[in-house]
Amino acid sequence: MAIEIRPARPEEIPALVDTLSGAFLERPDIDRVAQSMRDRFEPERTLAAFDGSRVCGTFRSWATELTGPGGVQIQASAVSAVSVRSTHRRRGILTRMAAAGHAALRELGDAVAVLYASEFPIYGRFGYGPGCRLATWTLDTRSTSFHCTAPGGVELVNPDEAGRDVARAVFEAWRVRQPGEIRRTDRRWDESFGLRDVAWGEPWKGFLAVRRDAAGLADGYVRFHADPSWEGRQPRGQLLVDDLHALTDDAYVSLWRFLAETDLAVSVTAAGRRASERLPWLLTDARAAVASELTDGMWVRLFDIPRVLGARRYEATGTVVIEVVDPELPRPTRVVLEGSPDGADCTLTDREPDLTLPVAALGAAYLGGTRLGNAVIGTGVDEHRPGALAKLDALLRTADEPWCSTFF
Repeated sequence: MAIEIRPARPEEIPALVDTLSGAFLERPDIDRVAQSMRDRFEPERTLAAFDGSRVCGTFRSWATELTGPGGVQIQASAVSAVSVRSTHRRRGILTRMAAAGHAALRELGDAVAVLYASEFPIYGRFGYGPGCRLATWTLDTRSTSFHCTAPGGVELVNPDEAGRDVARAVFEAWRVRQPGEIRRTDRRWDESFGLRDVAWGEPWKGFLAVRRDAAGLADGYVRFHADPSWEGRQPRGQLLVDDLHALTDDAYVSLWRFLAETDLAVSVTAAGRRASERLPWLLTDARAAVASELTDGMWVRLFDIPRVLGARRYEATGTVVIEVVDPELPRPTRVVLEGSPDGADCTLTDREPDLTLPVAALGAAYLGGTRLGNAVIGTGVDEHRPGALAKLDALLRTADEPWCSTFF
């Protein structure tokens, strides 16, 4: 029987959850997860593959905004809940779901899609490229001090609705200027603060510290929990950072010093942070802050090439004619990009291209953190004009590394 790809119906959601959880080798409460998904059900964003009446694959997204270089906000889709039953592997189901899902997102007007890859080799085939990096930072608080005096202003507050709103306001001010970050949903904020039951996983229980400037305005926060431990009657606890954002350098220093000077804890671990974290430079012994698990973070898939290249800002000036090959489109997209720090223009053209490259490579380099010259090693590139690859590489690069702190 042929596999059918179509939008799921509300009554089919439990079967979707069963397929999704099984593919990820987990077994949550199916009914609870199904109800949670039903509460935010969007048929145009919820596809499934059917083998007869049985669900054998899932592909879901939700609407968000992606911050591009220069602070531009780009209409985007966050893709998640992608799965295929282990009994239906190697039958082209994911390829068909991705094509159908992407076509639906184009119809909705989304210029880009983003996701986190469960396995690295999968999503390049569907036009995605790794646009951000992540690292886990561990600070040994016993072996270092800070260069600068603590600006202070940090207080522990109740992580209730009021505390959530303060943190959210800081995050919103931060994410619109941080390339790579996305908008978080209302539900995500409630679940992150333990204000709503989570259907899949354990509810959050922890602490919230807010930093305020001299005028009393919140300019940073950290949400964290603890893993208390004792050895030989000596405290050896660990603080685990769930979310830390600061709008100023003073706020960043204050929050990290607050964590480092917390009694009964000898280390602070923060996962999902930027690879180029500033923390080591604050310390008298930079080796006390160790980065581990350096890995790819959010992947980027471009849909509307003129729109996304014309929207972002460029730190260099240049003009390049680019031909972008998208496996889901009948013909390449050819554009002329004129970029500069003052703005950009990107339009369709019939001019001969300076280079031809896959959409996955351009997606990887779009946010400015991945070298285009590295991205094309695995994807290939045709350089029609000598030096064109290096020119576009330099044009796309940014001084500050993109980062998405929001896992989905």
